Amino acid sequence: MNTKKKDLLFFIFDIIIISTSFFYMIYLKPASLRIYLPQYINPFLGFAVIWLLLSLLAGKFKINKYKNLTDLSLSIIRTDFIILTIIIILIYFFKRFDYSRLIVLGTIFLSCSLEIIFVSIYFLRAKNRALFDTSETYEFKAKYVTPHFSTTFESDNLIHKKLNNIKDSIEYKLGLKYLATQYDLFEFLRSQIPLNSIHKKVSLVLDTHTLYNIEALEHDSQEFFMNLHQINDFRRVNKYFIQVNKNLKMGGYFVGCVQTIQERYNLFFTKFPLPFASIFYGIDSLFRRVFPKLPIFKVIYFAITRGKNRAISKTETLGRLQFCGFKIIAIEELNGKLYFITRKISVPSEDEDPSYSPIVKMKRSGKEGREIFVYKFRTMHPYSEYLQSYMIESYGYGKKGKVDDDFRVTAWGKWMRRFWLDEIPQLLNWLQGDLSLVGVRPLSANFLAEYPEELKKERFKYKPGCIPPYVALRMQAVDDYIESERIYLAEKKKHPIWTDIKYFWWAVFNILTNRIRSE
Repeated sequence: MNTKKKDLLFFIFDIIIISTSFFYMIYLKPASLRIYLPQYINPFLGFAVIWLLLSLLAGKFKINKYKNLTDLSLSIIRTDFIILTIIIILIYFFKRFDYSRLIVLGTIFLSCSLEIIFVSIYFLRAKNRALFDTSETYEFKAKYVTPHFSTTFESDNLIHKKLNNIKDSIEYKLGLKYLATQYDLFEFLRSQIPLNSIHKKVSLVLDTHTLYNIEALEHDSQEFFMNLHQINDFRRVNKYFIQVNKNLKMGGYFVGCVQTIQERYNLFFTKFPLPFASIFYGIDSLFRRVFPKLPIFKVIYFAITRGKNRAISKTETLGRLQFCGFKIIAIEELNGKLYFITRKISVPSEDEDPSYSPIVKMKRSGKEGREIFVYKFRTMHPYSEYLQSYMIESYGYGKKGKVDDDFRVTAWGKWMRRFWLDEIPQLLNWLQGDLSLVGVRPLSANFLAEYPEELKKERFKYKPGCIPPYVALRMQAVDDYIESERIYLAEKKKHPIWTDIKYFWWAVFNILTNRIRSE
């Protein structure tokens, strides 16, 4: 039976459930049906419309999208609780206090109980059928697991060769056991990893949020490690990633998943009606996204949740992976989660203080090429600085010298950049003497590598500036950055003071008249 037919069947069955519950509560009243039925039949029809409409909006009938019975039952309880709240509000608003509590509340509670019983039976029977029905597995085997499908991959650290017996590979085990019903995920993995060249004896697939299961492994023993449990439930994500790094051989693959903030947002606004979704998501974001980052509230949050179901951004996830010594190979959104494929390329970073604060300091090249730290207001998600090389390799520079549609930038960050507010803390660098008020742009090592050698030598003679030449000259394209600095440095060489004064007022005029915008 296809999914749409199943959803329709559950919808019809729910009508039967609420109707049965209503008539049973009428029957329990110490009087005949002829007295109560005419009095309650019209309110019941209105109640049935509200019940079914909100159930549809919350996706209650899409049983197949849930992976376990607990999530399914909680979804039903949440939806029915919202319905109960709305019914009570309507009774209070229309002042129908004469309605029987047994009939109103009894109908809702009995309906909810019957729904949970029904879906429990369905869920468990479906699970048993999946365990004993091998036809799907054999079809999968015929389609995917053959001796001739993957390309041979090579790396600097691990040289993979096809195994003589395909049954010894992790690909065979994934296809027939762990991912037998997750075709999209399996196809994603085999398109990026030489699964048929990795022996199952140096591979491990888990579904756990307990660090103990991972710490028990021998160091440098695995070529492939996959955890199907989302990282949101790990209290110390970096500690988990670092432990996986220790267990993998250099060049080994690490596959995992996360429910990102965007996917969490989509889940709320798919499950609940718009007003409720906005309220619930706002509370959830405050508790699971903001509290874990605040010193005092952080203690309370972890005491209550033990770090489970934390809200984590896509940027923070990928940034933590890079920080912990992994290179990101590929990412893919599947079934409401972001799956990532990485490889171990180094030991974890020795940086003891990855940036979380509202003001961030970025490593840049100063006068004579010495290392300086430039201050800015945070406009990106945490750990974004560790993704700089990944973003450039994956997306390249846009027309204005920055990555287009950079997913690392937050919503409030876009607003701050629009009005140049994120640049204000650079005045601290000016006061400290690391930057001039006007000067060449303080560049990262990645961006500086794109400059010609003669221009590097010339720009290193001066301090970088809070206001770079491209703002005054309105030259924001990648090539224009370099050309704007050539023009500025040539002028500065002849008239040092006058050039800075002129460029300062040009820049101020361009910003105030909105002729140029920060991106």
